[in-house]
Amino acid sequence: MSIYDKVRKVTTHVLNEMKLRNEKIAMLTAYDYSMARILDNAGIDVILVGDSASNVMAGYDSTLPITLNEMIYHASSVVRATKRALVVVDLPFGTYQGNSKEALSSAIRIMKETGAHAVKMEGGQEIKESIERILSAGIPVMGHLGLTPQSIHKFGTYVVRAREEAEAQKLVEDAHILEETGCFALVLEKIPATLAGKVAGELKIPVIGIGAGSKVDGQVLVLHDMLGITQEFSPRFLRRYHNLFAEIKGSVESYITDVRSVDFPNEKEQY
Repeated sequence: MSIYDKVRKVTTHVLNEMKLRNEKIAMLTAYDYSMARILDNAGIDVILVGDSASNVMAGYDSTLPITLNEMIYHASSVVRATKRALVVVDLPFGTYQGNSKEALSSAIRIMKETGAHAVKMEGGQEIKESIERILSAGIPVMGHLGLTPQSIHKFGTYVVRAREEAEAQKLVEDAHILEETGCFALVLEKIPATLAGKVAGELKIPVIGIGAGSKVDGQVLVLHDMLGITQEFSPRFLRRYHNLFAEIKGSVESYITDVRSVDFPNEKEQY
């Protein structure tokens, strides 16, 4: 039995324990079986099946077009690969805003059809009723404040949020509302580091940042960004750990050369 097999399953309770021990939470996105299997074997704590699949998997300009059926497809693939990590699935745009009954129906479909462990929703006070209804069915909810990509047309830009005092105060209030409503964790995206640290210090639930500084309880990045598969997106908060775009492209070019020169397959690579 490997060390990996002995590691206990990550649950919402485990994440709370990690916060109490001041142990940072590592979270990444995944959208398919192969990548999720690598992440899980590496020891990632949380895998987010993000609606960023709309961008990196389907090529859309925003997260808005991806459908509930498509999210269920991606999430099912990820869950089949995962033994240890907590799998959280984004509720896509249009499946929970302004209609708590539809929100519950969407969340139930995700949980039943994918086997995932929780859902994530963008917004504060305005989606409180939807969160309450989902929680009433026993489905864990992760909140998301700050830059909320599903609201891109409302804000009109992806710039840093909550720089002004009024917006910062509303974010703090919304964070407390989400905790009091029953969210087990909160993502803060692209807000000032000092504000993010204040929120993490005030809340009992784990606060995971993306472009929110180091004073939070954990970090999340989009896998394709941190591996350098995507090249167009280069915000300040992104650290690229690899340049897989160049590596994969080079491998494909070598393969093309070998095929055309009849170097591949060689004598040992045929029957």
